[in-house]
Amino acid sequence: MAVSLHRLFSYVLGALVVTAAAHKSAPSVTSTAASSTLTGIAATAPTIGPSHQVGRLPALGWNSWNAYSCNINETKILDAADLFISLGLADAGYEYVNIDDCWPLETRDASTGRIVPDPSKFPSGISGVADQVHALGLKLGIYSDAGTNTCAGFPGSLGNETVDAEAFAEWGVDYLKYDNCNVPSNWTDAATPPDNDWYNSNSAIRYRQMTAALNQTGKPVHFSLCIWGDANVWEWGDRVGHSWRMTGDVSASWSSISSIIAANAQHLDSVDFFSHNDMDMMEIGNGDLTLEEQRTHFAAWAFLKSPILLGTDLNNLNSTQLDIIKNAQLLAFHQDPIVGTPATPFNATASAPSTSPPEFYAGKSSKGTHVFIINTNTTATKTFEFGNVPGLGFGRFRVQDMWTGKNLGTFANKFSITVDTHDTAALLIHRA
Repeated sequence: MAVSLHRLFSYVLGALVVTAAAHKSAPSVTSTAASSTLTGIAATAPTIGPSHQVGRLPALGWNSWNAYSCNINETKILDAADLFISLGLADAGYEYVNIDDCWPLETRDASTGRIVPDPSKFPSGISGVADQVHALGLKLGIYSDAGTNTCAGFPGSLGNETVDAEAFAEWGVDYLKYDNCNVPSNWTDAATPPDNDWYNSNSAIRYRQMTAALNQTGKPVHFSLCIWGDANVWEWGDRVGHSWRMTGDVSASWSSISSIIAANAQHLDSVDFFSHNDMDMMEIGNGDLTLEEQRTHFAAWAFLKSPILLGTDLNNLNSTQLDIIKNAQLLAFHQDPIVGTPATPFNATASAPSTSPPEFYAGKSSKGTHVFIINTNTTATKTFEFGNVPGLGFGRFRVQDMWTGKNLGTFANKFSITVDTHDTAALLIHRA
């Protein structure tokens, strides 16, 4: 598969600047915690961090759940992989083709203890699917659970982390979504974690055990903690995985999308290279979202640097939806190789009202300063002062529309734009 110049630049430059640009340290190689105050499982739980050979930038890909739920098979997975190529998604940077729940049989192999891919759904096995996905230049993701069973009732990995990680590595899996269902009572959390550190909570330890098991295989795996915002995961997630769910499941409604943005906007300090708040999968192409709501769905996930995993039957995407999810400027901000931090809320003017979610966000990229404006209400003119944008100051500035690439003109001291109901303006700003 041909690799786009943008992707090639990102990979090469990213490799050159990873040490200087990332504020995250390399994963610990310590296998067990050493603390005189910790007792029980917290005292002996693995402390090794996630691989930093993967996961520096937020993941771009597709996940089977929102499109197919449990009605999956290898034909649908491979069709999605083929559509990555034919629709230009791979050239735009999308690379992970992820299998969600319901892929195995309901019981483990009696002799090996391994989870067994359902042969009626995956006659080639997961390894056979991985081979075909890899042949397209893409990567394969799989799903398991940090409980005794998955959310749909299939075998979970709690207590079987080593055997499962070994199987995933042998099959060629590149990404693991690790869910949070069916947790035994002895693994639930106390109101206050040991040492008042949620990294030592039972929830964190369930995920830490899989981190250690994945590391032991020697194969770098992008580790996604599907923990629903439990146990203050934003405080410790980067010590355990590459991304972590911040809320419950998204749905194809404005109320769901806006509430997830609002929840995530409170914890953006945890986002940087190798460290991403996960706002759940894309609903573009599903339900009755307006065009403007779909634009905001994508834009917010991009400028907050959440993983972007498409969650629909890719065959059904129309050209307008494809233009949204392939927008080069928004994806460039999301995948920036120099700046790992997201856009964050700011006060647009002294009299700007407070909204939930916040409407105005600003962030830096290797291309300059960006402002994003979410209209949470009816169509209106939105105004911000350049002096209120962090790092800009007052003066004259050129403003470009990131959706269209068009220059909107040069403006002094402030800028106004009409934004439709539930739409998002995305702007690149340079001093004139």
